[in-house]
Amino acid sequence: MFDTPPPPQMPLRPPSQVMRLRRMGASFPTRLSFLPTLLRRLSSEAVTVARPVWEIDADGFGHAVYTLRLGGHDYALVAVSNDLPPEARTDRVIATAWDTAYVLYDGIPDATEIARIVTTAPLQEAARFTPRDLILSRANKSVRLWDHVTEALREGSQPDASAVRDTGYLMRTTAVYGNGKFGIADRVAIEDRPGLSGPFMAEMLTVWLIRGFTHDLAEHVGGAKLDRALKRQLGIGNATGLGMAPFLVSHPVLLDAWMQVRETAIARVRAIPAIGHDERAALVRLADRAAGHLAQWKVADPIADARIETLRAEWPVVQEAVAALTGPTPLDGLIKLTERLSVDTQELTAALILEPFGPLVDGLADCMATPFGPRLDPAMACGSLRQVIARDWGWALETDFTSAHETARFWYVSEEKLEPRLGDRHAEPGADRESPLDIARQVQSLSHYLEGMEGPVSSLLAHYPQHRSAIRRVQTLDRHPYAEIRDNLIGEGCLPIDMLRCKLAFFGAARFDPKSDRWTRITLAQGAPLFDELDQAPDWWLPDFGP
Repeated sequence: MFDTPPPPQMPLRPPSQVMRLRRMGASFPTRLSFLPTLLRRLSSEAVTVARPVWEIDADGFGHAVYTLRLGGHDYALVAVSNDLPPEARTDRVIATAWDTAYVLYDGIPDATEIARIVTTAPLQEAARFTPRDLILSRANKSVRLWDHVTEALREGSQPDASAVRDTGYLMRTTAVYGNGKFGIADRVAIEDRPGLSGPFMAEMLTVWLIRGFTHDLAEHVGGAKLDRALKRQLGIGNATGLGMAPFLVSHPVLLDAWMQVRETAIARVRAIPAIGHDERAALVRLADRAAGHLAQWKVADPIADARIETLRAEWPVVQEAVAALTGPTPLDGLIKLTERLSVDTQELTAALILEPFGPLVDGLADCMATPFGPRLDPAMACGSLRQVIARDWGWALETDFTSAHETARFWYVSEEKLEPRLGDRHAEPGADRESPLDIARQVQSLSHYLEGMEGPVSSLLAHYPQHRSAIRRVQTLDRHPYAEIRDNLIGEGCLPIDMLRCKLAFFGAARFDPKSDRWTRITLAQGAPLFDELDQAPDWWLPDFGP
């Protein structure tokens, strides 16, 4: 018995191109992003969502429980809605109270467990939880849209479609905690379970269930049903800041897996020898949908707004090219055509071409998780280590770390909330407690110490143990070519928003709305199937909700 050979593919785009912050900050969701992958799984299993508990008063306060069975396991979302004074509502991490709080529970909770969660979930970090609690989350209302929607329903009408489209969610989460935080279950408890084994699948399931709860709560308070098409437009918002940014640095092998999967999918599609009428029609439809999405994507941030304007101006070139696709390897030709356009247009096109080719690329999603991590090889020869640095780390060796511009920032962990922060090295105290995200500087320093060194790496470490981390990074990148962000993360030009967008795009986020270079609002699951629509094939990439 022989294994089926992998499909043909073009060469992957090189890490030197892909792993730059500016391009990572132009990422778009794809069909391989975590939330679309999860919803395809839910659809394939014909999952049904039940609501056995609804203890919510007329004003919308109380608790509810949603249950489902996925991959042979039962799960429940316990949702708690609180009466929060307006002055206490904030998306900042320093908040201590929220409109709603949630726990994704392993199994079906009995009355005692529900009572425990209803008491503890609103306390979030101030409480402690059990290994039956898989995910902990909280969310605040988008007050203006919430009030508009519920008031319209009470008056016997539907909310204004443009208001729904422009905001895109009734509530936004301010944290979705997993992997052992505050006593909840470690990832190892679910890493082998069908449906939840991929990265952040439990978190994405929680988000999708929360979205459904916000719909139900608004209809309950409003006393009427939302129009189905309008309801589908209401995703779940999220406010994400610096706390997420270092993740891609501290999980280099996982980053490599995500990037390799995406780049392999792009390479496979580029190698398709010819496309038929139906595939071309699907691409035309998706390109037109993307144009509508771009037209509706409004942000206040001047940098992001200028990039969106460029996308809008350039996208007709892509639409025209898609409509005329012909000849051998036409999608490779399309990608090459975009090389003269902006990075943002290039990345949107790369996401576009994956959508119609699920059978070719969807199986790659199984490779997003990895059991491996960085490891140190002390037997490696110092000469070999020098060669790897010369080959892979030229961008780090060329950086002038004597320049104040290139050392302008330092990463640290706040004492109050134990969250990552970014300081100004030349104006603020705290650089003596710097987090080791200065990867390029560490490797450059290692390179200096390696000059003239012979023998195994262990001999270098015996004299200079401070270089252990840098050696491990270099060796990791040697084995995992997409494991490293190839930019200086402590330079003045580093924009953390690029790291945030890259990770959030892998989640499946869209409608990025930066509020600075350090935090953004996003929308998840906008256009996604509702609880009772999982029997339909999910098709909601970059939804367009019309004028």
